[in-house]
Amino acid sequence: MAKKEDAEFEINFYKGLLDKNPDFIEALCALGDLYTKDMQFQKGLEVDERLYRLKPDDPVVLYNLACSYSLLERIDEAFEIIKKAVECGYIDFGHLEEDEDLENLKKDFRFKKFFLSLRDKSDT
Repeated sequence: MAKKEDAEFEINFYKGLLDKNPDFIEALCALGDLYTKDMQFQKGLEVDERLYRLKPDDPVVLYNLACSYSLLERIDEAFEIIKKAVECGYIDFGHLEEDEDLENLKKDFRFKKFFLSLRDKSDT
């Protein structure tokens, strides 16, 4: 019970910061992460979409957005955004391979082919 209360406290804290400064990037990042950890995936997606509007070429923002789409089983969108994250400089392929938030996406044949091509490029 204490963990749930802690999560609610933190979520409310960041929401309060965002009420005063809606474009506070660090608060948005923290809030999106908290929503995802609390399994509030739709709210996490809404935060990630706000971040995307603010930082459309940020590889970490794009990566997190792909995770949100994957968690909500929006595979086509997850695939397009993960490709864009890589195009914009996302390079932590080890994390990408292990990240459980991307499990739904990893089942997709397009992603499997794409990831193999990334591994081949990083081996050369």
